[in-house]
Amino acid sequence: MTDDDFIGTQTPALRILDPDEAIAVLERAVPGLVDRRRAEPAALDWTVIEDGLSIVMPADFKRLAEWYPAFVLDDFLLVSLPDPGKEIYRLRGMREDREWWDSDDATDLRLPYPAPGGLLPWGESTEGDRFLWSAIEHSPQQWRVTVASRNGGWWHYEGGVVQFLAELCDGTLEPWALPPVSPEVTDS
Repeated sequence: MTDDDFIGTQTPALRILDPDEAIAVLERAVPGLVDRRRAEPAALDWTVIEDGLSIVMPADFKRLAEWYPAFVLDDFLLVSLPDPGKEIYRLRGMREDREWWDSDDATDLRLPYPAPGGLLPWGESTEGDRFLWSAIEHSPQQWRVTVASRNGGWWHYEGGVVQFLAELCDGTLEPWALPPVSPEVTDS
């Protein structure tokens, strides 16, 4: 992942900041997701993750995790969400995801969080692609998505995780260095 491998940045026509609106857009883009929606939002102990990382997580991600368990899109993209009562395991996964940075795939200035502008993982593909936040702003609502392709190319999306997933599945986004992702939910 060098500067030479940078593909570009995609910006949504309108960045959705309201987490409930973002969830509604994702549910329209991926209709089968609604079948997995919890009857009531899960009571997740966000302090475990947030205190463990010394950050506040983005509101759209928190809302997604409260309504949904982890899921896979198109047998390709695993959206890693914490389970109620097992938040410590998600924290460990985010902290221990150092293997990638120690490989030849991450050879530029992109360092893991908590480095300034550091990357924090939220998902991965079955092919080895990485889906991360670029924690570049003080407000987690302004964090952008960074995609690091297993092929070396990487790019940014100037929106939240939930909006990214919706636009990736509905075809609004160009899936640079990724295969197209159909709006099908498969088991995690």
